Amino acid sequence: MSHTPCDACEELLQGYLDRELTETEVAQAESHLDGCEYCRRRYRFEESLRQYVQTTAVERMPVGLMEKLTQLRTGDA
Repeated sequence: MSHTPCDACEELLQGYLDRELTETEVAQAESHLDGCEYCRRRYRFEESLRQYVQTTAVERMPVGLMEKLTQLRTGDA
């Protein structure tokens, strides 16, 4: 199975949005986002979705739910 630059960017995207990446990973993500319209649109969507959820959510997420959602998203469940 090949690992494309978009796959690598996808793996970094959540950490990039959360500002949890190393300087090297940030540079890698930004370099790819600068040159890939598809991943740039995906990034903007994820960023908009996060902002929407933050501004509309009234209740806090139950402990452990974010981890479960991350596992489902990455296929580690």
